[in-house]
Amino acid sequence: MQRPSQHPLISTRLRLSRPHLGFNLVELLVVIAIIGVLVALLLPAVQAAREAARRMQCANNLKQVGLALQMHHDSRRALPPGWIAYDLPTGELDPEGELGWGWATQILPQLEQGNLLAGRVHRDLPIGDPANEAARLTMLPVYRCPTDSADSETWEIEAEDSPGNVLMKLALSNYVGVFGRQDIEDAPNDGDGPFFHNSRIEFRRVTDGLSKTFLVGERSSTLGYSTWVGVVPEGEEAMDRILGVCNVLPNSREQDELGEIDGFSSLHATGTIFLLADGSVHWVSEDIDLTVYQALATIAGEETFDL
Repeated sequence: MQRPSQHPLISTRLRLSRPHLGFNLVELLVVIAIIGVLVALLLPAVQAAREAARRMQCANNLKQVGLALQMHHDSRRALPPGWIAYDLPTGELDPEGELGWGWATQILPQLEQGNLLAGRVHRDLPIGDPANEAARLTMLPVYRCPTDSADSETWEIEAEDSPGNVLMKLALSNYVGVFGRQDIEDAPNDGDGPFFHNSRIEFRRVTDGLSKTFLVGERSSTLGYSTWVGVVPEGEEAMDRILGVCNVLPNSREQDELGEIDGFSSLHATGTIFLLADGSVHWVSEDIDLTVYQALATIAGEETFDL
């Protein structure tokens, strides 16, 4: 039986009503462009959120260090010394002598690192002693800024008078104590800040005010490698590896131009985080007035400024 033929108008409408499948090239390019724009808009926001979290973690690390220093002061009636060093044969003070342990090792119990202190850190021996190798190489997250760019947990310190001669490896740190305003090598026993060679600073001596005095600040690995361990005798700029000075502004180009590593810096945009003597943590802009910045680095300079 012969099927009746469809009316031409009906056939055309049926063909026109069929949905076409897939994208043509123009539509595909438009979709790709839209996705690219969305990614370009969202990526900076995601990166900013991640950096905000890292900056918060960095501030929290310094807060923990501040609590540990407060507890150390409560139990010992003083802040820990910047570093401990003697001429061992005579027992006389010598900033370039042994043992070399820095302020950050003194607060390990208060940072709940007692197991490390008991099992690896032998403070009755020089830091270069083989018995302390495990301690020297132990990276402690509480002493690291998560924004820091270093891709290793350790670094090698070379001899001051013999570049290329590696003395030992040390764990990396991003937080250094505040020596004051002048270069450490000029007067290692007499800084005008809270930490120097064999120092013993009581809070009652901080006459500028605890809320107006820096204790610890950040230093990025791009400026120079630092450590929590201590001062290595005859090491290159060894004292600057655990303490810093406020002679130039944080993150300033002047640090790079002078080739100095003894300042403060961070990879956070526009500033650096500092711990103050009252235990508070503050963001310090890289545009802070230099006079104010240096005043905050002293414990009894008789000049007080608010952040």
